[in-house]
Amino acid sequence: PAVSLLKAAAPGSFLVRRSSSFPGAFGLALRVGVPPPRATPRAGDPQEQLVRHFLIETGPRGVRIRGCPEEPYFGSLPALVLQHSITPISLPCTLRIPHAELQEEPPDPPGPPNVSTAGALLRQGAACSVLFLGSVGTEALTGPQAVAKAVGSLLEGAPSAGGSPRPPPSPVHFKVSAQGITLTDRQRKLFFRRHYPVSSVTHCGTDPQDRRWTNSDGSTARIFGFVAKQAGVPGGGNACHVFAELDPEQPAGAIVTFVTKVLLGTRH
Repeated sequence: PAVSLLKAAAPGSFLVRRSSSFPGAFGLALRVGVPPPRATPRAGDPQEQLVRHFLIETGPRGVRIRGCPEEPYFGSLPALVLQHSITPISLPCTLRIPHAELQEEPPDPPGPPNVSTAGALLRQGAACSVLFLGSVGTEALTGPQAVAKAVGSLLEGAPSAGGSPRPPPSPVHFKVSAQGITLTDRQRKLFFRRHYPVSSVTHCGTDPQDRRWTNSDGSTARIFGFVAKQAGVPGGGNACHVFAELDPEQPAGAIVTFVTKVLLGTRH
């Protein structure tokens, strides 16, 4: 079924389904632009040779494409898909994520019940762990300028709006879905859970000045943030919520791209 669904699709189109041969694993069927270099011509539809198959194995460390040493582990299937839509790594081409499928309507085209289209997979949402550095009010400012201002304020150790010292950074669970962004404080020190509806989020990006967060072991991590309208604040305004990478397998660039495609992309 995957071959018949993909053979006429654009290069980069793909389907994910549970593997019948390897319990617990998933199969990735990918439409490529040209046949493999050493592919042996077969009788039948030549378009079918443009559909390649890969195995996604699962384990304690997460999911990864099997048989390729350069492939990292990912915390979820959506995270694996998102990263491979940015860079192919071991795949013949990047995965193509159609914006149209990210809408609630129209529904996904009919297909085998064990097959996930790109849009359906990403609508499940993806989560990662990041270091929450703090939130900074940016008034009417949004976009990259708001991120730059907030990062500068936090790195300089400026106090919070009330004048009290800012609490230390805390690891949080960062989930993106079609409904918005949800933060869960893993240690429950700063808050329990905060949700930012899709309608409130106006921008997400890495620090325009590429400043880095320095960890206790001396290593550094990229910084990113998202800007959201403040609810229940007199006069309104925006706030920029700033984070640093916590896991090298969940880079800031991939998180920003996921937010842009899945969350902000639904508005177009």
